[in-house]
Amino acid sequence: MTRPLRTAAATALLALGVTLLAPGALPAHAATASNDYCGGQCSDILPPGENGNASFADILANKALGTRPAHTMDQLGPYSSLATGYQGLTDTTIDSFFNDSSFGVPANQVASVIQPRSDVTITRDKATGVPHIQGTTRSGTEFGAGYAAGQDRLWLMDLFRHVGRGELSSFAGGAAANRGLEQEFWQQAPYTEDDLQAQVDWLSTHTGDRGKQALADAQSYIDGINAYITAAKNGRYFPGEYDLTGHINPITNAGDIEPFKLTDMIALASVVGALFGTGGGGEVQAALSLQAAQARYGVAQGTKVWESFRERDDPEAVATVHDGTSFPYAGKPADPQGEALPDAGSVTAEPLVYDATGGATQSTTKSPGVLPSNLFDTPRKGMSNALVVSGAHTASGHPVAVFGPQTGYFAPQLLMLEELQGPGISARGAAFAGLGMYVELGRGQDYAWSATSASQDVTDTYAVRLCQDDHHYVLNGQCVAMEELERTNSWTPTLADSTAAGSYTMRVYRTAYGPVEYRATIGGQPVAYTQLRSSYMHEADSIIGFQELNDPGFVQDAASFQKAAQDINYTFNWFYADSRQTAYYNSGTNPVRAAGVDPSLPVWGTGAYDWQGWDPAYNTADYTPPAQHPQSVDQDYYVSWNNKQAPGYTSATFGNGSVHRANLLDARVKALVQAGGVTRSKLAKAMEDAALTDLRGEDVLPDALQVIGSAPVTDPQEAAAVQQLTTWLAHGAKRTETSAGSHTYADADAVRTMDAWWPLLVQGEFRSGLGDGLYSALGTDLTVDESPSAGHGPTGSHAGSSFQYGWWSYADKDLRAVLGKPVQGPLAQTYCGGGQLSACRDMLLSTLKQAAATPAATVYPGDDGGCSAGDQWCADSIVQRPLGGITDDRISWQNRPTYQQVVEFPSHR
Repeated sequence: MTRPLRTAAATALLALGVTLLAPGALPAHAATASNDYCGGQCSDILPPGENGNASFADILANKALGTRPAHTMDQLGPYSSLATGYQGLTDTTIDSFFNDSSFGVPANQVASVIQPRSDVTITRDKATGVPHIQGTTRSGTEFGAGYAAGQDRLWLMDLFRHVGRGELSSFAGGAAANRGLEQEFWQQAPYTEDDLQAQVDWLSTHTGDRGKQALADAQSYIDGINAYITAAKNGRYFPGEYDLTGHINPITNAGDIEPFKLTDMIALASVVGALFGTGGGGEVQAALSLQAAQARYGVAQGTKVWESFRERDDPEAVATVHDGTSFPYAGKPADPQGEALPDAGSVTAEPLVYDATGGATQSTTKSPGVLPSNLFDTPRKGMSNALVVSGAHTASGHPVAVFGPQTGYFAPQLLMLEELQGPGISARGAAFAGLGMYVELGRGQDYAWSATSASQDVTDTYAVRLCQDDHHYVLNGQCVAMEELERTNSWTPTLADSTAAGSYTMRVYRTAYGPVEYRATIGGQPVAYTQLRSSYMHEADSIIGFQELNDPGFVQDAASFQKAAQDINYTFNWFYADSRQTAYYNSGTNPVRAAGVDPSLPVWGTGAYDWQGWDPAYNTADYTPPAQHPQSVDQDYYVSWNNKQAPGYTSATFGNGSVHRANLLDARVKALVQAGGVTRSKLAKAMEDAALTDLRGEDVLPDALQVIGSAPVTDPQEAAAVQQLTTWLAHGAKRTETSAGSHTYADADAVRTMDAWWPLLVQGEFRSGLGDGLYSALGTDLTVDESPSAGHGPTGSHAGSSFQYGWWSYADKDLRAVLGKPVQGPLAQTYCGGGQLSACRDMLLSTLKQAAATPAATVYPGDDGGCSAGDQWCADSIVQRPLGGITDDRISWQNRPTYQQVVEFPSHR
């Protein structure tokens, strides 16, 4: 519902028993809440704005006039302006770029107050429109949370419950992007309604009193959503996207918004789990690159080469835990058992779509959808960072934290802000739309917490032998049928999507070892490769941990925080700060694998190599105990940017080595800690400085320039390019505007040259030595580049998150080896110039000359999103990708979390 309330809306609310109170008559609670120990030193921000609902008239006005409902985009400006304002940041100016996240709403800041039920009050503040929910009963608190979620994110919640069921195109139109999204998701989580209900039942019967309480909370939350749906439908202030997609007639109001139910929460949770809380997989592709290496070099040397690129446990990788402890997990076994490598050339991907008609066969990939089609296109998602400093190194003696998740940039945002106060619940922060019965990332009364995606390996690939035909397999010595799951979607043109009427069916074959992903032969015998993750059929289990994080009676110190994090089965790195302690814990259900199993490669699904204690009926197994998860309390500092958790903890992806974007944070925070006197503003400045830095420029370019500098550069064009990059490096290798709003980069030519040079450099350095086949296979395991403008990267263009995935570490190690510098965990051989310094130098100069001569229009070719060819700033810019009818402004590139907190607690309960 847009604010202020319309007359029709008010009438409908009153008819339904919703009490409207005059602004200021009943603030959520006092200006300085008695349960708030942050003393005004907690701040946060979540662009673009809290309001994610717009009426049909609002959407039409946005298209015609560029207007927007209140609080739709008011957080985008402060968030964006940190890029040019951070260098002058002080503790007193933090709230120019963030919002005060104290509990409650001061009386003079109350924008509206409603009571959707007698036991709960929802107060919204003037500055941001965030709902502050105060319940006199627990059920009332949750009802209010659901009602506020409906006000702020109803359309988005509806979209994602349909994504979770693989039904987006039937709900929102048959655009290619919509179909691509539902296909990517449903293939990895092809749940039936019975599967969704089974997860509800599991919570009820296997998670004790907290599970029962969670279900009661969720039901009250759903009741609140449904109460809002009824009021909004009767008052005609529901989201206008229902009109645009044909669910409601904009003239007659005929049509319905389907009420929510508990299984919708499971569908939503499965989407969140698939996006942010998984890790591992990709074993078939890893096997193909291993075989390519062995074909190139022979089995022994090829395996060494592959392992050096795999970088499972690189000794030079920045680790979040650096106190001397190690946490071995998922490493390479000394004597691998059960490997199931495919015959050469036999692997084919399992088809998903068939029986397509009409618009399903005519649309193109450029056909827009209501959701971006690349949300799920890869398990490699750029997400989240954390900087936490213990009180021993701060000016106040209290810990300081700057942290938050990178959930992408959308309009409206996937997250929403809320404050929840009621019996057993006291928290303020962010929650995923539709899952806001608890704050998932935020602060409690005297502590704050946040997370980064950990993505440790909790997914394995099994080869099951086929029997009888392609749809039967051997299980426990018996030939059994695969479960055949189908989802048929059909659509007709709507105001939002003119794609021709059509339909298609998705089909997945599911085994006890998970859905079939590939077909192949091994030793000439047909097999199916399946993918099994530990959180499959258990996405909802994490609700217990989130419940505990919101409970002031449960979390009272670092130890109790870590215990709550242990009850979250998503693969996250969790960080904590109060006035006395800092802490870290890596969550996730890490399966205990059979002896000798190599988690990086496919294994046989014959029983001998199953997870220990695995029960296929419920997909449960034995999991590594909490003590074996990376964790720490009161380390001098913590940094995390989806990097290595701790020594011994094997990275689930390629390329986690000597150069990772976490190096940008580590170098800056380490320097602050060594100097001492860390403050909130100093830590925020360190974060933002890293957010504007080109990783390649800071951590690889110095080695490349040293190789080039081993002899005089005589070619004028080459010399000019070298000087250009040297100057840029001296300026900090930044990608920043010359001034706020200039839309022009300082050192623009150097940035352009680096963007053009990097792929040429990597290819020139490695391709001839590796050979075309292996170079291509390794490029599939790990993309070469992920600069801000690289639309081919894992997170796509205009996504903000950059420099997580690339060949930075490989190039760094190789160039240092050419220079004769010490390298721990080196590549198996030296590639640049065949290991000869002069030949390596010649390659660098020739590719640099080529890059410097490449015009901006070629480096930045423009796109169909509004960027002209050659527009460097626009190519890098962040776009709030529309998830509905309202669009927001693009902003300058920053590599930082979407939702972010800056906190320092001066006192404790």
